[in-house]
Amino acid sequence: MTSRGQSLNSEPLSREDCLHLLAGADLARVVLSVRALPAALPARISLVDDDHLLLVSHEDAVILAARRGDVISVQIDGLEGDGSTWSVMTSGIASSGDATVQLRSSMREAVDNGAALLQIPLSVLVGQRSR
Repeated sequence: MTSRGQSLNSEPLSREDCLHLLAGADLARVVLSVRALPAALPARISLVDDDHLLLVSHEDAVILAARRGDVISVQIDGLEGDGSTWSVMTSGIASSGDATVQLRSSMREAVDNGAALLQIPLSVLVGQRSR
């Protein structure tokens, strides 16, 4: 409910809409479990194709999750010019990324400075827009 007592109208986003929003994103939150508690940690992201997302992170918990093959989620949010908001979340089994893949300059710089390159398949990809 909004402060005026009106409910927000939300609509699910198609997979294509979610992919479009992920393709335009640079920063995201990696959502995972740290010592049995939920955590949301920052990471740079890049959509490689319609099936995988690359992540660059310095966070030990994110790197360890990829080494263990944990399921992690990545979430991005945005605000449109008309005041509507959107949120996209993808989940998949984390693994090490391929360092030979073409990366955005901000991601390449982070990897060159010791960040880990990880990837997750877009096993689950959901989103919604609220007006």
